[in-house]
Amino acid sequence: MGTAIQSVEGVGVTSRPAAEAYIGGVCFKLGPPQLIGAELEWLTAQVPEFVRPDLAALADALGPHTPRTIDPSSPAEPLPGGSAVTVEPGGQIELSSAPCRSARELCDYLSADYAVLADLLSTRAIFMSSEAADTRRPAHRLLQSPRYCAMESRFREIGPYGKLMMCNTAATQVSVDAGADPAAVEQRWRLLHAIGPALIAAFACSPRLYGVPDGQWASQRMRTWLELDSPRTAGTRNSGDYARWVLDVPLLCVRGDGTDWTAPPEATFGDWVDGALDDVIGRSPTSADLDYHLTTLFPPVRAAGYLEVRYLDAQPGNLWRVPVAAIDALLSGPGVMAEALAAALPTSERWRDAAEFGLADLELRAAATALLSLAASYSPDPEFVRLLDAAAERCCRGHAPGEES
Repeated sequence: MGTAIQSVEGVGVTSRPAAEAYIGGVCFKLGPPQLIGAELEWLTAQVPEFVRPDLAALADALGPHTPRTIDPSSPAEPLPGGSAVTVEPGGQIELSSAPCRSARELCDYLSADYAVLADLLSTRAIFMSSEAADTRRPAHRLLQSPRYCAMESRFREIGPYGKLMMCNTAATQVSVDAGADPAAVEQRWRLLHAIGPALIAAFACSPRLYGVPDGQWASQRMRTWLELDSPRTAGTRNSGDYARWVLDVPLLCVRGDGTDWTAPPEATFGDWVDGALDDVIGRSPTSADLDYHLTTLFPPVRAAGYLEVRYLDAQPGNLWRVPVAAIDALLSGPGVMAEALAAALPTSERWRDAAEFGLADLELRAAATALLSLAASYSPDPEFVRLLDAAAERCCRGHAPGEES
């Protein structure tokens, strides 16, 4: 390992109860649900050869919007609509929206920022592809930060799917407020998990992925998450168990002032809190270390102060608006949430089946159709109603996004 950081920001984390209390406070911010956000990812390539753009070309194109993972001196200015630009390990580019008051506002700002981003990248012949999985190129990591080196090292021990996930996949992520009180948080948490398999099936559009050893799945992107590191990706279906789960997940990396952030094998953050790693790491953990550990967890729904839905494929064209509108509508009130939970419960544990079979599974197809129809009936926006009705009809026919207009 690299030399340990001797001066780390944050206060000390001295016991498991203190750590669990801290996790609950930072992961579930209480308040009336008002905001929605999204993160949209695209594969990138320099045309006409369709090679990965190098980091210098991305920085030249993005200028003051260049993320600091590429240029630490960059001001990393948001785009005009408030979205931050980030670059993923394989050169995928991501727009992270500012929190918005409505799904309509969110979609309008993201659409405007997408147009600005596409224009910037075109100045260096960089093309954005809305595929959820790269079917043309072997996985290759561009970002060489200690975090990603440690991540690839850990995932390599498990199989090929970690590097494929890091470099060759793209997702649509939707974020919503956690809830007004612990009971509301649990209700929203439970629903977002329950509808997960049906929505994976509804929006699965990555049947092929370069480098996958065998077979076709409806969502090869989701397959990579299911295969790569189950202690880190499984999560928990009960929000009250989240803090204990966090402490029991193996450390992905430990920040140091060197370039090697490799964590002790299979050591958990809880082990570090208990003092079992002090001699290895050279210091006790701080709240800043715990904050960082939280960013290395990848469950289907991640608590980050708000609730981050991470299980959806990137969508063709501008169809990313459909899952945004669906999740917004399905969480819009107690009535629709109760109906959605009832529709989703029969398939609520079928995560792997959803990724493998998608809408070819009739039970998942029925649940997906019901949920999108329900979302259409509760959406207040006429355009979203039209999009959701069309998506429900598409699901009923068993077609993936983009297969029919």
